[in-house]
Amino acid sequence: MKQFQRTAIATGAAQFVLMASGAMFAHGAYAADAVKKDEATTVVVVGQRAALESAAARKRTADEIIDSVVADDIGKLPDKSVTEVLQRMPGVTIDRILGRADPLQGVGEDNRFAAEGSGVSIRGLSYVRSELNGRDSFSANGGRALSFEDVPPELLAGIDVYKNPSAERIEGAIGGLVDLRTAMPFDFKGFKGGVTAEATRSQQRGTTAPAFSGMLSNRWNTSLGQVGALIDVSRSKVATRSNGMGVGHYFPRIDAVVGDTSGQERWVPPGVNWNTGDYDRTREGVYGALQWKKGDWVSGLTYFRTKYKLATAENQQFMQVNPRNVMVSDATFDSHGALLTGTLTDPQDKGLLIGSNARSVGRESATTDIAWNTKWKASEQLSFDLDLQHTRSTTEGWDNLVALNAYMAKQVVDLRGDIPQVTFDASDRAFLSDVANYNWDSTQQHRDVAFATQNALKLDGKYTFDHPILQDLRFGFRQTERNSLTQANTPNSQWTGLGASWAVGPATWQPLSSMISLGDPRFNKFNTTQPFRGFFNGKTSVPALVVPTQGLTGSGSPPPGFFTLHEFVQAVCKPDHLSDDICNWKPAPFGDPIARNKQGERTQSIYGQLRFGFDNLRFPVDGNVGVRVVRTKEMAEGYTLLDATKPEDAASGVPMFAAMSNKQNFDNTYTNTLPTLNLRMKASDELQFRFAASQGMSRPDFYKMQAYTTLSVSPKRDPDPTDPNKQILRTIDYTGSANGNTQLKPTRSNNLDLTAEYYFGKGNSLTLALFNKKLKDIVIDRTTLVPIKDVTGRSHDFLLTSPVNGARGRVSGLELGYQQYFDMLPGLLSGFGVSANYTYINSKLDVGLPGNRTWCTPTTPETTIIGALGGCDTDGRYLSGDLPVMGLSKNAYNLALLYDKGPVSARLAYSWRSAAMTAIHTWGTYDTSGISMNPDDPKFNQGYSANYVLPAWAGAYGQLDMGIQFKATDNLTVNFDASNLTDALYKSYNQQGIGMKLYGVNYTGRRFTVSARYAF
Repeated sequence: MKQFQRTAIATGAAQFVLMASGAMFAHGAYAADAVKKDEATTVVVVGQRAALESAAARKRTADEIIDSVVADDIGKLPDKSVTEVLQRMPGVTIDRILGRADPLQGVGEDNRFAAEGSGVSIRGLSYVRSELNGRDSFSANGGRALSFEDVPPELLAGIDVYKNPSAERIEGAIGGLVDLRTAMPFDFKGFKGGVTAEATRSQQRGTTAPAFSGMLSNRWNTSLGQVGALIDVSRSKVATRSNGMGVGHYFPRIDAVVGDTSGQERWVPPGVNWNTGDYDRTREGVYGALQWKKGDWVSGLTYFRTKYKLATAENQQFMQVNPRNVMVSDATFDSHGALLTGTLTDPQDKGLLIGSNARSVGRESATTDIAWNTKWKASEQLSFDLDLQHTRSTTEGWDNLVALNAYMAKQVVDLRGDIPQVTFDASDRAFLSDVANYNWDSTQQHRDVAFATQNALKLDGKYTFDHPILQDLRFGFRQTERNSLTQANTPNSQWTGLGASWAVGPATWQPLSSMISLGDPRFNKFNTTQPFRGFFNGKTSVPALVVPTQGLTGSGSPPPGFFTLHEFVQAVCKPDHLSDDICNWKPAPFGDPIARNKQGERTQSIYGQLRFGFDNLRFPVDGNVGVRVVRTKEMAEGYTLLDATKPEDAASGVPMFAAMSNKQNFDNTYTNTLPTLNLRMKASDELQFRFAASQGMSRPDFYKMQAYTTLSVSPKRDPDPTDPNKQILRTIDYTGSANGNTQLKPTRSNNLDLTAEYYFGKGNSLTLALFNKKLKDIVIDRTTLVPIKDVTGRSHDFLLTSPVNGARGRVSGLELGYQQYFDMLPGLLSGFGVSANYTYINSKLDVGLPGNRTWCTPTTPETTIIGALGGCDTDGRYLSGDLPVMGLSKNAYNLALLYDKGPVSARLAYSWRSAAMTAIHTWGTYDTSGISMNPDDPKFNQGYSANYVLPAWAGAYGQLDMGIQFKATDNLTVNFDASNLTDALYKSYNQQGIGMKLYGVNYTGRRFTVSARYAF
């Protein structure tokens, strides 16, 4: 397939020349009688109601179980982002947090609020595959699907979600398949065009951002056949502001309350933090399509390109205290002993160590999809479909941060409400606004660059039977070649201390003689005051802080200002530490083996699918049965590192291992056979039932297959009782860790669906779907034994922590949908309608945790891995019970009140999902600062005695949106849209033994959009 891209472009260019020359000889515009009704599908969508009726018709007549959304008009899907459109559909939920799954594409902090939504789950599962016009599509995000927030909704004609795809669909969609559909020139009768201009204003940010989109399409009769051309462009901006407040994890204390000597266990957080961030998003898209038809041939060439740019500018106050040293007075507690109100202090240190920072996070992504399709009707019964596709996606991200620190006397907190409250007296506020009280603390730099490409060839055939039962046989072959490369700064070198408190002191190991104080004129640069005006729209207030200037964190990795800041360190560095890393700073290396993931993948698949129908039965039955067989070869390039055994260790009995450090190539080949069955029974003209059964698979994400493994041989010795100058070899630890696993298999599932669909009136429906999915080979991190041979050929078992196919799960539930316009009502009331759906999901995840687990302290490799899988509290106690499948909300619903009458169309839509676990072992949920309360632990009640891991949860979230559309003339329509009318707060929690504890709350406020669309 090396010549694929060149061939596809050449073929497309030839088609363009052919079509262009034909158009030149056309005798004017497209004639009214140019196309017979059976030769083209005409799509004329007018208004909200027509779009809903069209979507219901697609669901009703589909061969599979699907849900659809259709554009109201040119460039008019019902929401402002693809993710927000998807969340309205039954069984589909979205995340509200900015973040990248690939650890190389960020520093792991995924707690920034996404105003337009982010990741998509279907029926509680993130194994979602994305398509563009029925072809595989993806982003260079280390995974396998599109970053849906990157795609301009203005370019789309509709979206289909397949819940249980048939054999003719491309494999890889255990959760579901999202197909983004664009318009083609032959979808319209003739000349068609439209332009839209809009402005969006964020209430919290107070700024207005413009957007524009436009489409032109036409078709002609020529001597060379019918030709059509379409061009669609869009550009939009969003500017929002997010305010956030957070609470630290709760730690067990028996001596934290001032004056209380009872020894009663209390749970006290180290304090409250707050932040603000400005979010600027620019999204651009270009789509073009050419079509040609003559006789038995139809051909089309499409070009689709999206560009996405995100930039955030943030300031934060955060706590850096040792939780073991925090004291609380004037305190109240809940029934579990968790702090509700009180005054926090740290008398053991110089005060409460806080930080303030400036941070810039950004990303620029682009995806290009070029595809050529040709259909040939070889005979009345036999037809063929050839499809060639080239996809290329790139992304570059950065995340730069500069922090200050200061010692604050106290923090008065009230944790009883939805928003944590902090109270500061005049002396506190004066302290926080005085630049002389701050010191330079640290810097962080991050940059990542990734690209992914895929070439795909697909050949399908269809043989139509002349038979009372057999309808047609569909068959085909598909071959792909995909490559990806992700590179980033070396992870352990991204954060660097400046005047961090631990580095300052008289001890010989401490490299700095003093803090780098902004009270010193030499260092009083690059700072400003952040006033936090209008915080949470007045629902709470926080004091002004001194923060680094945003310019320090600007473009570059590292930004130029970092060099000046690290020169400050040299001014206070002790002479005998000038060669230390903190005093002799160097920018983090880029693209080292540990921060480089190169992957390749080849697939070949064949399928056969038979469609049939028993029309003469009392209740007619039709359907399809098929099987898809796919062979996958994964390829990775990377390293396995092991230091050679030292001669002195070998002399004492340590096995001799040769050094491993060379680049290696890894491959993994597997074959999957995936049968499918879809049945539909028509009980009446209005009522039908469906049954679907299938086996599915989803390949592991590319970031989980990174080929980088470090191994170590660590001898443990005891003193020789006969000679104090010698040691005796006691044992040898063979350990290792892997960033990924090149031998991962796909996650597989057995899927069952049963639906009842009742269609009545014009576009009205009541539907029920029951589903059950049994999953196996779910990828989790686990410690396993891996045999490695020494130089003599003897094998030794290394305890290696890596991703493995180590879990099973089950997801079952129901989806209920209802849609109706009340035409029976009199007058203006007949324009009212309602659209509603509800999803219930129950799940179980079995990761093989021991049932009798109690304490995860004292810390051992075994307790660490069990805690990472099932959670370990800050007191060193395992969290009890099984955790659910990640990303799954047990309940979710959408309710929309609709109105369509005359020139007015309106929608008031509320979307809600219940809480969902988002991660177990991720940034901000784990640390080594736990306090072990295990009475058998030698480190009982000591600081930093428990490695805790707290499952992270997204709280229940609901949002009310509104849209009003007025058709001023046959061509001109004006719209007003409002998002988040309820001023909803997004909350995140950490699961602890004392319950779900608030970790963060975010507020973005309302957004208002005014637009005008002119169609012609």
